Amino acid sequence: MHANYRKLLWLLPCVALVTSADVMAQSKKKHGWFFGKKTPAVVADTTAKKKTDTKGMKPYKEVITADAVTVDGLFKVHRVKTDYYFEIPLKLAGRQILVVNKLSKVPEQLNEAGVNKGMNYANMVITFERDTLLNKIFLRKQNPFLEVPANNAIAQSVADNFIPSLIDQFKIEAYNKDTSAFVVNVSKLFDGSNSSINNVFESLGLPGSPIKDLSRIRGIKSFQDNVVAKSELTAKITGVEVSIETTTNLVLLSEQPMKPRFADRRVGLFTTPRWYFSDAQHKLEQRELITRWRLEPKPEDLQRYKNGELVEPKKPIVYYIDASTPAQWRPYIKAGIEDWQKAFEAAGFKNAIIAKDAPTNDPDFDGDDARYSVVTYAASAKANAMGPSVIDPRSGEILEADIIWWHNVMSTLHSWIRIQTGAIDPRARGNHFSDSLMGHAIRFVSSHEVGHTLGLQHNMGSSYAFDVDSLRSPGFTARMGGTAPSIMDYARFNYVAQPGDNVTQITPAIGVYDKFAIGWAYRYTGQNPHDELPELNKQLRAHENDPLYAFGEQQDIRDAIDPRAQIEDLGNDAVKASRYGLQNLKRIVPQILSWTREEGHTYDEAGKMLNSAIGQWNQYGYHVMASVGGIYVTPTVFGQQQNSYVHVPKKKQQEAVKYLLEEVFNTPAWLFKNEIYAKSYPIKESPIGNIEYGALVYAKGLQSFFFYDVLRDERLSRMMENEAANGSAAYTVSDLMRDLHNGLFAKTIKGQALDIFERNSQKGFVDALIVSIDKSVARPDAKKLQEEFAPAAMDHFCTFALQPQQQEAERASRNLQYFSIHRVSDAVSAKRGEMVRLIQLLNSRKNTSDRATADHYNDLVIRMQQALNNK
Repeated sequence: MHANYRKLLWLLPCVALVTSADVMAQSKKKHGWFFGKKTPAVVADTTAKKKTDTKGMKPYKEVITADAVTVDGLFKVHRVKTDYYFEIPLKLAGRQILVVNKLSKVPEQLNEAGVNKGMNYANMVITFERDTLLNKIFLRKQNPFLEVPANNAIAQSVADNFIPSLIDQFKIEAYNKDTSAFVVNVSKLFDGSNSSINNVFESLGLPGSPIKDLSRIRGIKSFQDNVVAKSELTAKITGVEVSIETTTNLVLLSEQPMKPRFADRRVGLFTTPRWYFSDAQHKLEQRELITRWRLEPKPEDLQRYKNGELVEPKKPIVYYIDASTPAQWRPYIKAGIEDWQKAFEAAGFKNAIIAKDAPTNDPDFDGDDARYSVVTYAASAKANAMGPSVIDPRSGEILEADIIWWHNVMSTLHSWIRIQTGAIDPRARGNHFSDSLMGHAIRFVSSHEVGHTLGLQHNMGSSYAFDVDSLRSPGFTARMGGTAPSIMDYARFNYVAQPGDNVTQITPAIGVYDKFAIGWAYRYTGQNPHDELPELNKQLRAHENDPLYAFGEQQDIRDAIDPRAQIEDLGNDAVKASRYGLQNLKRIVPQILSWTREEGHTYDEAGKMLNSAIGQWNQYGYHVMASVGGIYVTPTVFGQQQNSYVHVPKKKQQEAVKYLLEEVFNTPAWLFKNEIYAKSYPIKESPIGNIEYGALVYAKGLQSFFFYDVLRDERLSRMMENEAANGSAAYTVSDLMRDLHNGLFAKTIKGQALDIFERNSQKGFVDALIVSIDKSVARPDAKKLQEEFAPAAMDHFCTFALQPQQQEAERASRNLQYFSIHRVSDAVSAKRGEMVRLIQLLNSRKNTSDRATADHYNDLVIRMQQALNNK
């Protein structure tokens, strides 16, 4: 992602400044909510009740001359030679307008970085404010996240303490004949002179500003509810001219916002903040509003809808498929969109979501026009897809969506399918797939990204609902529709199923959770958000013990707290699922050279596939490690029987550590020592080109992250919380250190010589001990792990970079703190204690006859002694 426009700017205000005492006095007498049905406090015209004075101004015809080219719409747009003028009706002064900025054309440099056409950036709400004394129009930027009854005493304080900022001004050039509209020259907004509403280079993190002489307006159109302006802006970035074409939409927000719905942590939806002030409160009411489309029954169908009949919405959600999309993929992308129709039936609507080809013969159709939701196909080397959306921040209403579909996404799909299902599906083994196999995967990605544009967050806890062995059942997977109850999980393809299981439903699909979440979010009630809370809670309580309806937030792969909610995992037992996955990888790796063979081609494809296998192995290790120090975190409310926090049972943590010792820290020869390395090293694609890794250095680098992460102070702190609460029933830090000691140094304890992989593994563990202790006591010269090795070699979708308010900033995420003062923590004691024990063990074994092993032990002893004695 993916975008949901909801950045909370604490110091930027929301209530429009009232510039006349008599206007304020009048507003106090009225009733209503700011930014609600009535908005008396947003009147922003110092002469609202006086006749407009045009003395000293040019006549309209001298400004808008006979040379003018005019288009009418939200307001008239005039082009007079090279100048552009807005003729804005006075009735629109003070009306809130949403600015939506999009990229329309990008240069090669941005394309290489995955920044492409169709991306949305830097939205804002503005109002035009007339000042007749100064003969100016001021542009005021707002962040409308407040509501307050206009007749409450606190309304005046809200207005005084949240004044919106002025960001631009324009001279009033003329009035129209009946003085019902003013004319302003707006060329500076779009020609590179000014960046008040479109600072594209800053938004992209580029150090430059538009060069006026190399920037220009490409055209401005006006429609009923919006104005669309295209600009070509050029800046010099590190000595090189970079040109970007942008589209700025000015969208008139409705006078009556959609009735919002309050978010609930038990269902994963994107949100926007809302503060409610009133005189009756004992404290400020802070809420999160879910983001959703404005789906309502037609008035004539309302009673049928209430009776439980399916009805068509007044305005369906329509997505247009970019004409640049290759013809063979359009049916699959459309199918992925319209697969959501079944989910909307849970909300009482039929034909609520529709996919269409973008018209090619309509001169007014523009994919960057905020009236249209478009799946934009980007010619780029980036392998990704994302689904951000644009919202009305007053209510959470989704106004339009921009799904970006990078051409090279199929390379990632190919890699996933081959490495996760090649063992059970002969179609998934070659360098090229059939259109039907690739199309099936495209359909799933389409549905996932559309889910984001409907307001759904990732649900990384969904796949935990399925028993691991059920994923080997053809009947179960066919009945449940894939690998998880939600397509919003990262439950890619079925790597658990084994050859001979005859499982064919291996792709995620829209499931039980998705249909429930859409029903919960979109069922129309017509009530205000406070009144519908009991019914919404009742719906959630009805499924509180059913894992099919559970929601799990996305977490850091390297320090997940709840092992049930992880990316790329399958099933309810990470150890069992990972061992099944390893069995398939062990079948696949020996076939890499034959599966990737193409006469006359290099072995690069084999190297990339080997790297994919290593990445999958790496993922399995992190899935398992999350149980060590893990806590099941369940969002609960009063009345539920479940506990909010439950530590992972001791036995599960012991099994996880056993897996790490056997499959991760004991370097797998089948993966890092095989015939492929004679032809190609593992190849990792990067923006700077292919990177090739030798087996020893790659294994050591990846293992280093595991060692450091298993010894993280945050993880050990959670284990100490467990010990404090549960005593001997807990898997303690001491237990962990004992198991790692006995596993990693088993051959040392027996007096056996070590091979180079085993020596490197021991070195990695000791280095992590030293580094993590240094970090814990905050030494200024603390060593750092080398970061040249990615902690996971697999790619992920839905990563957004343009806006901090996009999908990955999912607002509902928990902030659980398990930190202590590290230097006085038991974690440091345990690590130092382990170093002392290792010194004693290695000193007793360092006279071994194997020279490499003896040197290795001496080195470790010296390094640990230095770490312990160094002040």
